[in-house]
Amino acid sequence: MSFFYNIIGDIMTLYLDLIFFINFGFDLLLLLSVSILLRRNAKIWKIISGAFIGSMSIFILFIKINSVELFIIKFIISVLMIIISFGYKDIRYTLKNLLYLYISSILLGGFLYYLNVEFSYKQEGLIFYHHGLSINYILLVILSPIIIYTYVRQGLKLKNHYTNYYEVELFLTETQKINLTGFLDTGNKLIDPFFKRPVILVNYNYLSYDVDNLKTILVPYRTVNNNGLLKCIIPYKIIIKGIGAKTNFLVGIMHEETGIDGVNCILNQRLLEG
Repeated sequence: MSFFYNIIGDIMTLYLDLIFFINFGFDLLLLLSVSILLRRNAKIWKIISGAFIGSMSIFILFIKINSVELFIIKFIISVLMIIISFGYKDIRYTLKNLLYLYISSILLGGFLYYLNVEFSYKQEGLIFYHHGLSINYILLVILSPIIIYTYVRQGLKLKNHYTNYYEVELFLTETQKINLTGFLDTGNKLIDPFFKRPVILVNYNYLSYDVDNLKTILVPYRTVNNNGLLKCIIPYKIIIKGIGAKTNFLVGIMHEETGIDGVNCILNQRLLEG
């Protein structure tokens, strides 16, 4: 799909074949970013085919149609790009691919448009007028992969980080429930040395219950810089959304914050595997 021919038309004059190859490059970058972010593992020849179909949309420029018809045609072409590149499993799968394609397109197109305005126009009060050089196609070719690479890298980092978040219902007793946000820390391998029960960590301030009225034990721990005994509660059960209910574990009491955004419970890998 020719996501950028409007921008290109505003900022430069190019031959049709050159516009075609630039749009092909843009569409290829966008489809690759969707494939990487959503881990579609699509074959490269399918992505190239999808990008080729998208680039054919430049010929819409030679057809007299209104804005509504243009939008419908561009939407249909974008759907074809997605299906050709990643196949069709169900409507939700296709819509998610389409959503990420448009997000990537808006990000790349908006950033390039911003750069063009920043370097091509001068402001005096509320008045903007053209002053300087527009971004040429060479700069577009150089900047576009950098922008998409940065977006994909940060997107993967965030996605990998937040997949370790879990909604947790911790039952200290059969009736005393606490709602927490858990984070799976693969470094938390603390277990009870006697009964091999995994230990999760919860800040004392979030327990909202007199822990002295509960059964507790001390579990030895060792870190890089410290070692000692950790006071642990013997709870009733825990329900981890997407995993299920678990028993036979301990709740270690922390007196400091986790340091992870929005997290108040550090989960144990063994608890999720057991």
